Amino acid sequence: MVNSSEIREHMKVVGSDGQHVGTVDRVEGDRIKLSKSDPSAQGQHHYIPVNNVASIGQGEVRLRQSAQEVKQQWKGGGATGRTAGGGAR
Repeated sequence: MVNSSEIREHMKVVGSDGQHVGTVDRVEGDRIKLSKSDPSAQGQHHYIPVNNVASIGQGEVRLRQSAQEVKQQWKGGGATGRTAGGGAR
């Protein structure tokens, strides 16, 4: 398990495939809030559960899932979905 206190603002978040997912805004409890100003965010805040983090190092957070899998969950309103409209938080 990773230590979420190592996750810092502006760190890159990448999928297990090395593809860009977003940029850390901040850690809120057991979730990473991604910056809505990141081009991948499409103007929305997205959340990633800390338990989805595989590793932290070299200025980036690497996830257990591919970037495509994570982004598909956003569209489907899964656990890493956005909060607008009463979806997952």
